[in-house]
Amino acid sequence: MDNKIVQVILSIFLPPIAVFLKDGAGKDLIINIVLCLLGFLPGVIHALWRVLK
Repeated sequence: MDNKIVQVILSIFLPPIAVFLKDGAGKDLIINIVLCLLGFLPGVIHALWRVLK
């Protein structure tokens, strides 16, 4: 997935899916799911960081 705008939109609304599409299934996906469960905003910040990195 090369379109950054779509990735950023997914990061805001569905952070784990954005991380999965960027990095695949791995430790970053698990970290993002845990962050989303602890609070939605940390999950969004992590997903944006992973997508824009």
